[in-house]
Amino acid sequence: MTNVHNRTLLASAFLQGTLTLFFLSTFLVTSAGGQAQRSGQSKQTQQTRPRTSPPASQQPSVPGATPIQGDDEEVVRVTSNLVVVPVSVTDATGQPVQGLTINDFRLEEEGRTQQIAQIGDPDQVPLEIALLLDVSSSVGARFAFEKEAASRFLKEVLKPVDRASIFAIDTKPRLVEARNTAEQATQKLLAFEPAKGLTAFYDTVVEAAKYLITTTPPRHRRVIVVISDGEDTYSEKHKNVAAALPEVQRADVVFYAINPSGQSLWLNKISTRGQEGMQQLATATGGTAFVPNVSDDLNAVFSQIANELRSQYLLQYYPSTNAPASKFLRIAVKVPARSELRVRARQGYYSPQK
Repeated sequence: MTNVHNRTLLASAFLQGTLTLFFLSTFLVTSAGGQAQRSGQSKQTQQTRPRTSPPASQQPSVPGATPIQGDDEEVVRVTSNLVVVPVSVTDATGQPVQGLTINDFRLEEEGRTQQIAQIGDPDQVPLEIALLLDVSSSVGARFAFEKEAASRFLKEVLKPVDRASIFAIDTKPRLVEARNTAEQATQKLLAFEPAKGLTAFYDTVVEAAKYLITTTPPRHRRVIVVISDGEDTYSEKHKNVAAALPEVQRADVVFYAINPSGQSLWLNKISTRGQEGMQQLATATGGTAFVPNVSDDLNAVFSQIANELRSQYLLQYYPSTNAPASKFLRIAVKVPARSELRVRARQGYYSPQK
């Protein structure tokens, strides 16, 4: 009896141990499989997770831009060296010629033909005009008429997005009105009076050019319009046109001059030298130096300048040469098939800092 009882207890203990080992092994296998499956899912998720960058439609499109991969974001480095050349094309009567296309122009830089990328619309590119008035003792009684003609010009040519600044050509360069709308600029223009001092002509021209560089937003057109005889009697830093011209060219401005002296300016060397200096600045930048016969012609001259600014061809190209920084690069623009047309554009530009 005792032996039977002992065998029964031994069989029961063996069965309990076997069941315990079975359930323990099943638990371990199941746990390991679940952990492996979760680990595999985690690795797969990590491998297939996309970069958190904006969709292509939201990324900036910048000519000459190179995307640079970063850890968390994409940086766009702009390497564009786009050059914009305002070009005025007129016929034999001085009227602007419109309707020309890219194929009509030939543009050269340092003697090498450049591929014109496109022609910009002048109506879509804001203007920044610096108006310089000679307020020295030489202006006389015509000053009031000059102010009125200049005011009409600003109101005619400037749109709401355009801005004008006013400088007085005085003993020292004097900013009369910082860049403002046509309405505000003309109010200030009509209010100020002439002085009786000497004339720092070239210093004022350079001051206006540098002012346009520092205040003009990118891709705006810069224009200087001067009403003066060009006679310089008091400049301290830039005593002649040779000293002033590089500074004007660095500003990428188009220079226009209106000499109200009329044909009498050719009667003495000082006046002649003044007009020749203004003509040199205009030729180098693609502008014009006007000499109205009488003061009444001022309105017609201003209208001609306004028509030119509205009808300019803005030739845009990427130079094929890799010039060092601050090097002056000569350019030439022609319309080969229309030799009867007069083409005016700046003679060159300074390569930007790198």
